[in-house]
Amino acid sequence: MSEHKFEIWFVTGSQNLYGDETLRQVAEQSQLVTDQLAKGLSADVALVWKPVVKTNDEIRATLMAATASDACVGVITWMHTFSPAKMWINGLEVLNKPLLHLHTQAGQSLPWATIDMDFMNLNQAAHGDREYAHILSRMDVARKVVVGHPTDSRVQQEVDAWAFATLGWQKSQHLKLARFGDNMRYVAVTDGDKVSAQMTFGMSIEQLGVNTLVDAVNAVSDADAEKLCLTYGELYELAPELKPSGARRDSLVYGAKIEIALRGILETGGYSAFTSNFEDLGALRQLPGLAVQRLMADGYGFGGEGDWKTSALLAIMKAMTPVNGGTSFMEDYTYHFGPGTPKVLGAHMLEVCPSISGQKPRIEIHPLGIGGKEDPVRMVFTAKPASGRVVCLTDLGGRFRMISNEIKIVEPTQDLPNLPVARAVWEPAPSLEVSAEAWMLAGGSHHTVLTNSVSDATIQDFARIAGVELVNIDHSTTSVSIRKELQWSSAYYRLASKF
Repeated sequence: MSEHKFEIWFVTGSQNLYGDETLRQVAEQSQLVTDQLAKGLSADVALVWKPVVKTNDEIRATLMAATASDACVGVITWMHTFSPAKMWINGLEVLNKPLLHLHTQAGQSLPWATIDMDFMNLNQAAHGDREYAHILSRMDVARKVVVGHPTDSRVQQEVDAWAFATLGWQKSQHLKLARFGDNMRYVAVTDGDKVSAQMTFGMSIEQLGVNTLVDAVNAVSDADAEKLCLTYGELYELAPELKPSGARRDSLVYGAKIEIALRGILETGGYSAFTSNFEDLGALRQLPGLAVQRLMADGYGFGGEGDWKTSALLAIMKAMTPVNGGTSFMEDYTYHFGPGTPKVLGAHMLEVCPSISGQKPRIEIHPLGIGGKEDPVRMVFTAKPASGRVVCLTDLGGRFRMISNEIKIVEPTQDLPNLPVARAVWEPAPSLEVSAEAWMLAGGSHHTVLTNSVSDATIQDFARIAGVELVNIDHSTTSVSIRKELQWSSAYYRLASKF
């Protein structure tokens, strides 16, 4: 039994023309390639070798099994010899898992002095893979192509990036999102077409009345909440007034009740993402802050003001985040135009994930100044310096668009003693001026997912798997290039529409 929950299947193509001895060597070498490739995987998946497929029926049966398997999140194919591509048509038509075409060969170097026709008949991937690639292109099958030897670190990194994307797609396909209340009234970018979202990404966006949460909070005992507060004291620094003898301990206890109630609803309902809205809190005494932060740290998606698209994207990107990486809900809040390099100060009212923190978070309590409720408890910290990106998912009416901006997370220019919320400061590429212009021209949202560890390659692979547009803003972006890209993309998606 594999120690991993999910698998990627390695499928090698050949044909019966070569005879038993050659096919035995094909099987042995494809197992070796599988083992070599597996050594470079850091994604939490098992790379599983499958018997060599040699006929139309074998191909179809294997790819149908991949489609039906709950454990299989993707398929890697390699044509070791020459596998006539018409044999693959029926199988490819039933495959609905992400596909990677590995263009490789068993030996890294040619044995020039000993090459004979037996060697040539066995090692035909150079043209076998091209035959297979032709049918993939003719059938318009979305896939990633990786070229090189499986021991090459670049090849392993590209496959690993794609493997993380398959985990994101698995999360997306099974994602249930709980909305406590609607999105903030009159706000356009946080709204969207939930039916189209399920058709495109597989996610189910479900409405729960805020009273569902209120009733669950009221049902939590003081003893259970106080027990969780002791855990808070062990994991985080507590402000004096929130410690066991502190004057505002009851606010921390209530915050713990919110976490226990929220966690129970999400676990019972099978939800992996959720939203809240400060305009629709019902009888809740506080806006959920600390509870949201801790749930995000455990991998849940979240979006403020009912922003279900960002919440879903966060859950998906959490699934694509390497171990010890940081990924959080974020909002572009305000700018530092200078002196020095222009920067973005990102934060939210309360809800930033401690996975991006550079220090032990401190739980504090302060007035919120919005929402008309009691002062909420929250973790306060500053994001640690790192390279990363901010990503959003927008609904353009006829299609979805992802936007990704490369950033450098930095220390604040000065201390922020009077800002009692978690925050991140970053320098966007290529500059604040160009990145902000590009982001706005693309229709990007003010809510984002900030990550210091999900790679650009993984985000590109996920967008390709999902079949959605990705606008990438990086050091090569200019005001001219982004306008042209958006015009070309708009024309392409109109022409490519099925309707």
